[in-house]
Amino acid sequence: MATVQVTIDNVKINVEEGSTILKAAQAGGISIPTLCAWPEIGHTPGACRVCVCEVEGQRNLVASCVFPVSDGMVVKTTTERVRKARRLNVELLLANHPTDCNVCIRNGNCELQKVAEAVGLRSVRFDYPAGKERVIDMSSPSIVRDPGKCIKCYRCVTVCENIQTANVLQPSYRGDKVFIGPPFGLPLIETNCTMCGQCVLACPVGALYEKDDTEAVWAAIEDPKKHVVVQEAPAIRAALGEEFGLPVGSLVTGKMITALKRLGFDKVFDTNFTADLTIMEEGSELLQRVKEGGKLPMITSCSPGWIKFCEHFYPDLLDHLSTCKSPQQMMGALIKSYYAQQAGIDPKDIVSVSIMPCTAKKFECVRDEMDDSGYQDVDYVLTTRELARMIRQAGIDFANLPDGEYDNPLGEYTGAGTIFGATGGVMEAALRTVYAIVTGTNLESLDVTPVRGLEGVKEASVEVGELGKVKVAVAHGLANARKLMDLIREGKADYAFIEVMCCPGGCVSGGGQPIAPSNEKRIKRASALYQDDAAVQKYRQSHENPSVKRIYEVFLGKPLGHKSHELLHTHYTKRGTDVPHKKVNIKRT
Repeated sequence: MATVQVTIDNVKINVEEGSTILKAAQAGGISIPTLCAWPEIGHTPGACRVCVCEVEGQRNLVASCVFPVSDGMVVKTTTERVRKARRLNVELLLANHPTDCNVCIRNGNCELQKVAEAVGLRSVRFDYPAGKERVIDMSSPSIVRDPGKCIKCYRCVTVCENIQTANVLQPSYRGDKVFIGPPFGLPLIETNCTMCGQCVLACPVGALYEKDDTEAVWAAIEDPKKHVVVQEAPAIRAALGEEFGLPVGSLVTGKMITALKRLGFDKVFDTNFTADLTIMEEGSELLQRVKEGGKLPMITSCSPGWIKFCEHFYPDLLDHLSTCKSPQQMMGALIKSYYAQQAGIDPKDIVSVSIMPCTAKKFECVRDEMDDSGYQDVDYVLTTRELARMIRQAGIDFANLPDGEYDNPLGEYTGAGTIFGATGGVMEAALRTVYAIVTGTNLESLDVTPVRGLEGVKEASVEVGELGKVKVAVAHGLANARKLMDLIREGKADYAFIEVMCCPGGCVSGGGQPIAPSNEKRIKRASALYQDDAAVQKYRQSHENPSVKRIYEVFLGKPLGHKSHELLHTHYTKRGTDVPHKKVNIKRT
């Protein structure tokens, strides 16, 4: 592509033709403050006007995030006119923004705070509107919406529309009455929201955040009558360290275990154990469908945001989904059945907590279907961010903790279980075990690299003994999932097996992970999981897990057996656009 030369603040910069001034400045090491421009969403609405600058020959200031460069262009970003305009724009945002920064969930990690500092704002001349009512939508079990803090940057709208294609968040009205939220003012629980939380990651302020369950978990831990058990997903160990200043991609499994025990959890188990169990059940289900003429392609069911998306937008294709529960819900069912039996504890006295990278898991655990143990299988779900808050509240020096070890009997896992956290990981783990079951030997290389990486839709073909060539596909992000689902509807999908992860990059970039994701972070977090698989774990295939073998011997019987179906499998709900209404919790301040 042709390049052009521009001069920004007396620095000559060569960039691709068609680049924006903002991108050109960044390429030249010049920082321009902005709120609405976010590389993750591609499209920038140019809504906040914080990034304005002067261009020679232009009468008015221009928004650098949307204004294209041209050869010979001269730009000034620090003139008095520019500095005054930026300060005024930020001042106007703050004048219509609540002043409870000290107790806001984004305090210390708020982009509006950072931009106010960047433009040198030291006072606000305008008063917050007296008597202005804030209506906080707490209807969702996963996400809280506080429209009073919304700065109309449109980042959540763009993510919901372009990346996840759910179109739940939209602008309404005009001018200073613009409102960002579900159409017709509906609460989130009455919409097609998948609960994925990508809008939370996109929001630069505290207008969207996860429903906080930490106080309920603290109360359970402090209750002497309760036996509190915790599980944590593979993606947590690859991201939790970021909350405590460790490099992105640090593998902190041992420190995480120690921290959980110091918080007071009675047992620390690993969701990776039931990831291995998922492969045993899901792999057996795939083989059964292939051999007996079942519905193909079969699609993974580990991601609850994806499941809810399918229930709403593709209810006619639900029979393509695996009947397997997610690893979280399998673990919850086993904690209150198998573990309770082994430990001699009444299930009613067990509180089952999971630490997840995913806000949709909070919705999943309260689904009506998730009580096959006779109780709610998982009582509380905490995100990575919530766990980090608990660790900080406890005054634990996370970075310097010694490594701890998981508890038995649900703590042992293989490398196949740990790569569930990266897009393509479930597929890779399944292929390893399915190949071994069918052929009696292992794949020539256990690293199935064609299904790795951040390409939106990935394909691979593997020769699997008597089954011949098995064609598979992997998608991450719901816009990419939609592409594959449309092919299935059209009868053009010649795959046997499809993996779908709701969030871009998979669970490593779930809606409950540390704020401000990027492809660079996704790659580093995924690399940590692949490191755990290849260099740390003794076993790399799910069927090799000794604890998985034992639970089949003493409790479950066999994959797809009666007990397995009872505890580890489920069904789905055809929601379409008719969402069951629940009691709506609206907070007014």
